[in-house]
Formats: sequence, structure tokens, C-alpha cells
Amino acid sequence: MQNSTTSSETLVSINAGPVTLEGNLTIPGGAEGVVLFAHGSGSSRHSPRNRYVAGVLNQARLATLLIDLLTSDEEEVDLRTAELRFNIPLLARRLTAATDWLLENESTSFLKIGYFGASTGAAAALVASTERPKAVNAIVSRGGRPDMAGEALPLVHAPTLLIVGGNDTQVIALNEMALDQLQSEKQMRIIPGATHLFAEPGTLEAVSRLATEWFTRHLAPPLLR
Repeated sequence: MQNSTTSSETLVSINAGPVTLEGNLTIPGGAEGVVLFAHGSGSSRHSPRNRYVAGVLNQARLATLLIDLLTSDEEEVDLRTAELRFNIPLLARRLTAATDWLLENESTSFLKIGYFGASTGAAAALVASTERPKAVNAIVSRGGRPDMAGEALPLVHAPTLLIVGGNDTQVIALNEMALDQLQSEKQMRIIPGATHLFAEPGTLEAVSRLATEWFTRHLAPPLLR
């Protein structure tokens, strides 16, 4: 095992049925887990918020894969109609394809997998985890819509952490509804003073800290905790 946490980012292509998805894979030295990011409404793998969280996870020796769940053509359609970002079954299928890629890829096949979902990506992460229950070991939702996972919620096996902004009152209520339906290990944390995008000073840092603690607990071997 390497002792260095030095990491480099690699552009990868993932086949997902009839489309090819692009992603950025970062594997720090000594990585013991990998977190797959499911971006939400109108977002992409270039989201500065998710890239910030990914950087913090990398420093904690967790690999990250940030992918676009929609192709560039689909994103153009979605910008006009906003319909694809709410197509949870489609997003979940794409996420499952990326999970299978991680399981088959030589550089990641030995790593435990976690999901980090934002907005509607959180619902897709929960649904996808029920398709690969033995592969997905932890889920974190940031300002997510886990309620949109619907009937999949009681079927989720992975330990799930829901993070919501204290000023995001409607989303708090929706997360509380989803929390009641989850049967796995679960927890909800509210960041005081944060709105939906966690743009307030210190709030994204709080998200990153909570996510790192959750993923380290459930993805890293006991000796590394």
C-alpha cells in the first residue's frame, strides 16, 4: 500500500446502454474506497461544489468518480425542458452502469463503493443502490430529494446519511419523510444557516466533513479509521 495521498485525475468513458458517459476518476495513494458522485438538477461533473467535496474526500484517501449522467445532447434538451433531470429511473440506470464499470475496472475493482448524491441525484443513488445492494456500502445525500426514490426507499441496504441546509425548509420536510421510510442504518444532519446550495460561508466545509466521516466509517477498513 502506498503511503502518499498524491492523486491525479483521469478522464474516463463509461458505456451505459446506448450512450457513453464521461467522468473524472481520481485515485489517491492508499485509497481504500471510491465515492461515485450522482449530480442533480442541471448540474454536471464540473460542479464546483461537488468538486470541492471530492477534493476533501481525496485528502482522506477516498477515490472519487464524478460523471455526467446525461450526454451533452441530452443536457441541451434538459436545459429547455428540465424533464431528464427528474427521470429518476434513467439516472439510476446510468449510475448502475457506472457502478459496474468501477467493479470491473482494474484500478477500482478492489475498492468499496459509496454514492454521493445531490438534489435529484440523491434519489437516483438510492434507487441504484437497490440494484447493486452488495456493491454499494454507503450513501450521502447533499440537499437531496430522497423522497423521489419512492418505493425503493424501504429496499435500500446501504447506510445512508441525509444532509440538509437549515434554511431549506421544504427539502427538510421531504428528507424527513424519506428518512422514515428508510430501513437501513440512517441519519439526518441539518447544517444551520445553509440554504439549498450550501453557498454560505463554512456550510460546504461542514458537508464535506460529515460526508468524509460517513464514508470513512463505512468504506475504509477498521485499521484506517
